[in-house]
Amino acid sequence: MGYPGNFLRSLGIAVFAAQVLLSAQEPKSADATLQAILEQNQKLQEQVRAQQKTIEALNARMDEIRQASDRHERELRGLEERAGSSSQAIPVERDREHEVRIGAEVAVSFFSSGSAGQFPKAEFRVDDSRVTIEAPVWRNVYFFTELNLLTREANAATFQFGELYAEFEGVGALWGNPDSMTLRAGSVNTPFGEEYQVRGPMANPLISHSLSDIWGPDEGVVIFGKFGPVQYAMAVLNGGISQLRDFNADKSLVGRIGWDPAPWLHVSASAMRTGEISTVSPITSTGDNLTALWFGNAFFRALGPAARTTNFQANLYEADAVAKWKRGDLRAAFGEVRFKDNDPLVDNSRRLRYGFMEAVQSITDELYAAARYSEIRAPGGYPLAGLGNAGTYFYRPSLTEELRRLSVGFGYRFGPPLVLKLEYSWENGRMVNGTARNHEDFFGAQLGLKF
Repeated sequence: MGYPGNFLRSLGIAVFAAQVLLSAQEPKSADATLQAILEQNQKLQEQVRAQQKTIEALNARMDEIRQASDRHERELRGLEERAGSSSQAIPVERDREHEVRIGAEVAVSFFSSGSAGQFPKAEFRVDDSRVTIEAPVWRNVYFFTELNLLTREANAATFQFGELYAEFEGVGALWGNPDSMTLRAGSVNTPFGEEYQVRGPMANPLISHSLSDIWGPDEGVVIFGKFGPVQYAMAVLNGGISQLRDFNADKSLVGRIGWDPAPWLHVSASAMRTGEISTVSPITSTGDNLTALWFGNAFFRALGPAARTTNFQANLYEADAVAKWKRGDLRAAFGEVRFKDNDPLVDNSRRLRYGFMEAVQSITDELYAAARYSEIRAPGGYPLAGLGNAGTYFYRPSLTEELRRLSVGFGYRFGPPLVLKLEYSWENGRMVNGTARNHEDFFGAQLGLKF
C-alpha cells in the first residue's frame, strides 16, 4: 500500500537534484530557482500525505466489508442448521416470500430383526415418507397439510394424511405480544412430551425411537406460545383413532409447559388425559377401540373382554430435559401412565412407568455417534409391541411386564438435506407369566433426504 508514496518521494528528490544542477549553471537565478524547488517539494509532500490518508481510509473500508461478509456468512450458516434440525417443532418458521411451499421428507431403508421381531425376513423398504404443503390464506392465517406416503407403522401401502390444519399465527398481537399465542385447528400433533418433535428421519439421530415413543395426530384445537424463556402448549382433542368422528363426548386434554433456564438447557413438564375411549363391543356396536396416541409402538387399548367392557382411558405425566453443548446433546424423559377400563368384574387398572436417555456426540463435522436406552415397566402386564411382532405382543392377550431397549448407531450428514444412518438395537423383556421376550434385536440402515 506504500508504493505510490515512495514513488512520489523519489520523484521529488529527482526534481530537486535537477533544479540544483540547473541553478549551478545559472548563478543569477539561483535564489528564484531554489525558491521554486522548495515550493514544488512542499506541494509534492502535501500530495503524498493526502494520498496516504486516502489509502488508509480505503484499507479501513475494506476491513469493514470483510467483517460484514463474515458475519453474513455465519448468519446464513446458522439459519441453515436451524432449518435442518427443526422439523415438526412448535412454532414453525415461515418463509413469507413464497405463496405455496411444497416439501418432502423421504427415507429408504434396510431392516432386519430376530425371529420374534417385526422384520425377520430382512427387507428393503420405503420408510417414513411424506409430502407437505403450506400456503398463506389471509394475513397471518395459513393452511398446512402432510400426506403420509408410507409410514413405518402402516400395515398397508395406502396414503393417509397426518397433520392438516388452519393456523392463526400471532394471535397474541391483539394484546401487544405476537409470540404469546398461536392457534391451530384441524388434525394436529398431540403436544405431549418432546420426542414427537424430533422423530422424523432427518431430525432423529437414530433409526428407531424410544420404547414409549409418544406421538400421534388427532382432531381438535391447540394453542401455543412463549413469554420470554417460558413456552406452553394446550390442546383439546377427540382422543380416539377415528379421523371421521368421535364416539365419546369426553375429550382428550393436553398441556405442556417448558422453560429455558440457560441457553444450553431446556426442561418441560407435560400432562394428558385421553378421555374415555369407546370400544367396539356387542353392547356399543361402534367405537374407536384404540387411542389416537401412540405408545410402546402401538396404542392404548382396553384390557377387559369386549363382551363386558365399553370404554377405557389413560392419564399420562412426563418430565423432559435437553442439555446441549458445542458438538452434542443429552436428552432424557421419565413418565407415568395411569390406565383403567370399566370391566365390571375385574380391576384392570395399571400404573406403567417409562423413560429414556439419549446422547449424541459429533466426531467430525459430518460424522456423529448416538446411543439411547429406554424401558417400560408395567406391573400386572400390558400389551406392549416394542420391536416385537405386534400380532403376538399387542393384539393377542399376551401381557408384557417389563421391556428394555439399548440402541447404538452412527450417522453421516452429507448436508442438511441428506443423512446416512446405521443402528443396532438390543431388546428384551419379560411376560407376566415369566416367559422371556427375546429374539427381537434390530439392525437398520437408512438414507434420509428432504427438500
